[in-house]
Amino acid sequence: MDPLRILAIGAHPDDCEWACGGTAARWAARGHKVRFVSLTNGDVGHWDKKQVGAPLAQRRKAEVARAAEILGVESVVLDIPDGHLTASVENRKLVIGLIREWKADVVLSHRPCDYHPDHRAAGALMQDAAYLVTIPHYGPDVPAPARNPLFLHFEDEFTRPAPFQADVIVPIDDVFERKLSALEAMESQGYEGGCEGGPAHWPSDEPGRAKRRERVRADYRAFFETRARRHRLDPSVRVSEAFEVCEYSQSWADFSKTARRADAGELRRLFPV
Repeated sequence: MDPLRILAIGAHPDDCEWACGGTAARWAARGHKVRFVSLTNGDVGHWDKKQVGAPLAQRRKAEVARAAEILGVESVVLDIPDGHLTASVENRKLVIGLIREWKADVVLSHRPCDYHPDHRAAGALMQDAAYLVTIPHYGPDVPAPARNPLFLHFEDEFTRPAPFQADVIVPIDDVFERKLSALEAMESQGYEGGCEGGPAHWPSDEPGRAKRRERVRADYRAFFETRARRHRLDPSVRVSEAFEVCEYSQSWADFSKTARRADAGELRRLFPV
């Protein structure tokens, strides 16, 4: 089988790593090509006023570049300001261009029901692209795909208007340490607490920082193990990542030659399970 091309679209630098870092590492280990895109630059994602703006945007870009090296993927950060992402026509065409240029077989992003407006916008943009990406004369001057990619959403805990449905569950026990290392590479968000942190999150002394690192790593592990317990089909699987198929990438008519039919066989072919 030719290498698959996977595009994960997050709202911020750390969203893709958090939602699908393990699955991406498994894809990459099998020779598939994975690209993480952050639609915003994350420039207000820190509690320290001295850091926000261009310095933080540069720092977070460097952080996800390190995480990408750990996972074996590519990383791209766009320059839309943090908190300013909208599901505009301009951004819709931008996302369509990203999908076409990468020649994606699989596209992943947020669901459009989420606490963060940037996450909601990213999810809406992916849904908008799920059909329009195949329209030859819509959007940027990049050839439309002959066949629609499969579009899926990251897992979340929100229940309205509908709870997340796990259509694909990928065990990631064998790469979980790499995922943890990738998350730890994004120190501004993990150790320092991002926009919801404070000086107490990142002590000035090294013993205090060592304790903080241990606590964050334990919290990460507990979070993902708790998520996995919701979906566990095999007691031997301790950690997994789950995804929901975007129904808008399904066939709207049986005769649609561009549709991606996400039956069980197709999902097994596309995902490292």
